[in-house]
Amino acid sequence: MTSPLRFNDALLITDRAFKPFQCVAWTLMEGNGELSITVVDGSESRPVGHCKLPSSVYSDPVKLGQKLEQTRADLTRQGIHFAPWHMPA
Repeated sequence: MTSPLRFNDALLITDRAFKPFQCVAWTLMEGNGELSITVVDGSESRPVGHCKLPSSVYSDPVKLGQKLEQTRADLTRQGIHFAPWHMPA
């Protein structure tokens, strides 16, 4: 069994997964704990991708890794290229 991830750790992992792009993350104050992530091209400040992560995903290292890999693959198919990355142990 793996230990749950802290919110800040999940944010750091997510940010690193989309390098060399930048991630903008937010939650709604009155929301359900869902984390919205927008991947932004830093040189042009334009969004290149977006995903939503429920707390059940971003707190679970296995689910977070799967979702980040899936999102990276989806964006790669659209012509967005990322630096090599793997989910930290």
